Amino acid sequence: MMTPALPVSDPSPGDHLHRATAGSVAEVAAVFLRLGCMSFGGPIAHLGYLRAELVEKRRWIDDAQLGDLVALCQFLPGPASSQVVFAMGMQRAGLPGALLASACFTLPSALLMVGFAYGVATVGNLQGAGWLHGLKLAAVVVVAQAVWGMGKKLCTDRARVSLCLAAAAIVLAFPSALAQLGVIAGAGVVGLRLYRNDLTPAPSPTRAGGWRGHAVAGSALLVFLVLLVVLPALSSATGSRAIAELDSFYRSGSLVFGGGHVVLPLLRAEVVPRGWLTDEQFLAGYGAAQALPGPMFAFAAYLGSAMNPGDRSWLGGIWCLLAIFLPAWLLIGGALPFWHRLRAKRWAQAALAGANASVVGILLAALYNPVFTEGVRGGADAVAALVGFGLLEHWRAPPWLVVVGMAAAGQWLLPA
Repeated sequence: MMTPALPVSDPSPGDHLHRATAGSVAEVAAVFLRLGCMSFGGPIAHLGYLRAELVEKRRWIDDAQLGDLVALCQFLPGPASSQVVFAMGMQRAGLPGALLASACFTLPSALLMVGFAYGVATVGNLQGAGWLHGLKLAAVVVVAQAVWGMGKKLCTDRARVSLCLAAAAIVLAFPSALAQLGVIAGAGVVGLRLYRNDLTPAPSPTRAGGWRGHAVAGSALLVFLVLLVVLPALSSATGSRAIAELDSFYRSGSLVFGGGHVVLPLLRAEVVPRGWLTDEQFLAGYGAAQALPGPMFAFAAYLGSAMNPGDRSWLGGIWCLLAIFLPAWLLIGGALPFWHRLRAKRWAQAALAGANASVVGILLAALYNPVFTEGVRGGADAVAALVGFGLLEHWRAPPWLVVVGMAAAGQWLLPA
């Protein structure tokens, strides 16, 4: 089946889909700050919120471009949803937009985590909180809409529907980050064989000076590798606590595949055995993080603050937060310009046709486990989720209104 060529962004990291202006930078800040305040439910749900805001509402990109970015971020270590945020900020308003998008998306949960470390908020045991259960149901609704909408756009023939279902089945049978990477790669190979002669190549970007952007991007990838090697040696040589924290959180952010929750055992192995925090302190912060919107990596703000008690413990939170996000920024900033040039090729578009279908399958698998299995506990929950889906998909209710409504239903209407 013929598929329209995808529009291609300029490969330079300083360029983007739309010219960066003061207005566009402010727009990026406002959009991602609002998303950071309402994106409950973990990384898969975040992708649903991003699609609702950036594809459906604002039309900054289309489903195929979003699928391309998700496929790229799945292959790179780091928090996939936060990497998509960084990439979208870069495409919309250059490097300032990328940093601002990432900061605004993370800021609400980071501030709350620092506040919790100071003891300003007493959250207690959240496992039985009705509103938290309602937020999990909201995640079911948002992810279901994302799967439905992306499926209609990216699985447009029998072969791609088959790839989607096969990907979902494999990931459900073998739930691991390695299985996800294998599924995307395998679907890309199948897409290359099926669609190589069917797709129209997009014009290759040839802007003068583009080599400078690629040189900067290559330098970012080199810095990523250098820091990964040098920081452990520097920490050992200097004995500095600040360098040790930078090394620990940078390595944790560099070795994560499969979502933000995967970083938790890595972080625990870094901070608890060294005596920086007790297990009880670590788990208390994790419990609070479950109830917050935004990326799980914001947990680093709590750890950094709690590990450095005192009036200026927030500085430790900022230090650790920057350290854990820095690998993702370097990787996306370095890979995205090459990715834009690569995806203009006919063979790359064919591979992406298959890979994007597998991304829908991975989201479909995640819709069932863990989103549905953790959110829906009975018939009443299923009814609430169906009502929420209808409001979001057919009545075009704002996502934030659905989130608030589901939280209220979980607190006051649904059985405990």
